[in-house]
Amino acid sequence: MKAEKTNLKDCWVLEPDVYEDERGYFYEGFNIEKFQKATGFDFEVKQLNQSRSAKGVLRGLHFQRGNKSQAKLVSCIEGEVLDVAVDLRMDSPTFRQYSLIRLSAHNKKHFFIPKGMAHGFLVLTEQAKLMYQVDELYSKEHDTGIIYNDPEINISWGIPEDEIILSEKDQNLPFLQQIKLDF
Repeated sequence: MKAEKTNLKDCWVLEPDVYEDERGYFYEGFNIEKFQKATGFDFEVKQLNQSRSAKGVLRGLHFQRGNKSQAKLVSCIEGEVLDVAVDLRMDSPTFRQYSLIRLSAHNKKHFFIPKGMAHGFLVLTEQAKLMYQVDELYSKEHDTGIIYNDPEINISWGIPEDEIILSEKDQNLPFLQQIKLDF
């Protein structure tokens, strides 16, 4: 496994060793020992989530507050997405900065997003399936987010805004300055 730091503190792109032949391919999607050695993080999976979305769907930017904050290991198992993490840790040197990673079924990369970051993605292909492992169970009362086009963060999504498809919940997310951060 190759591990590459992103521009965000504690955020990693992981590229597994893929073994391919005429039958197909095999790779380890997650190995705790290799993960810890590569990143220095202890990551205990408590929940596995999967989503399927159509082209142009943007989900995010989501996170859980306080002691229910989640670290995530995200992978795209069908199609391609532009995956985004935003550092919301006020004591971090990369606070309010973001990292964009293309995840696809083809490149098989994984994006590790530590606690204290918002996460979102934009679907680039006709459809995409994402799978993400998290180290904390979902908690509705701790669930929140920030609006995808917050000018303070200024994410360049790469497509016109009128082509972005949002849920009602994501359309009504607050701006970063309206949220109390408690990580």
